[in-house]
Amino acid sequence: MSRRVRMWLFAPALAGVAALLVWGFTGLPDFGHYRGIYGRLLAKVAVPERKATDVVSSTTFDYRGFDTLGEEIILFTAALGLVVLLREQRGEQQEEKETDDDEEGEEGREQRTSEALRIFGLGLVGPTVVLGVYIVAHGHLTPGGGFQGGVILSTALLIVYLAGRYAAMRRVSPLPLVEGGEATGATAFALIGLGGLIIAGVYMKNFIDPGTPKMLLSGGFIPLLNISVGLEVAGAFTLAYTEFLDQTLLLRGSGGGAGGEA
Repeated sequence: MSRRVRMWLFAPALAGVAALLVWGFTGLPDFGHYRGIYGRLLAKVAVPERKATDVVSSTTFDYRGFDTLGEEIILFTAALGLVVLLREQRGEQQEEKETDDDEEGEEGREQRTSEALRIFGLGLVGPTVVLGVYIVAHGHLTPGGGFQGGVILSTALLIVYLAGRYAAMRRVSPLPLVEGGEATGATAFALIGLGGLIIAGVYMKNFIDPGTPKMLLSGGFIPLLNISVGLEVAGAFTLAYTEFLDQTLLLRGSGGGAGGEA
């Protein structure tokens, strides 16, 4: 099939997509003129009912908590699928060789990383962890929560690698511990929802005293769900980072990639 014929065949499809985009953008409401009745209702009742000052967290973890459980399962399944595919591809013998290459490549990477960068990077680890914990713990009071805080927590370990300490990263984030943390977070979310079914008769129903607005211990079970999601997200992203880095180091160690340590 010639190039000109292919262009004629794709032209109607491209024109249709362009028309849909134009139609969609012209139908958007003006800035500051929100049309969602559901959102307006939640903005009025969320704080009085749930005592959590962040309406987004109340919506995500309470009013539509069952949907969030599905999103968490998707992330858990994606991380699990990544692990299965990459580890199957490497094989047990390759993993043993990879461990040796990690220790040998650590010295090479440190030689390529300046002392200032190592000190600066490692100095960021503590503040990053504190920020991640804060975002998770205060997700029901201010913008943030378990998803955002979990990503920040996983970034702390990635900084260790960027500072030229990959072997140290593997020591502080052993795979069994990371996998256990991810599974614990996902399981805790489901079990908290089961508590609502047992105590309140409805799955994922808030069954804890909501407390007083603007206080850390408020929002009922929303802070607990934030913590469980933060644990699961941090574990999933850390696992993904580790698997991709392991795969990269293995390929480069066997001559399958660019020269030099990752």
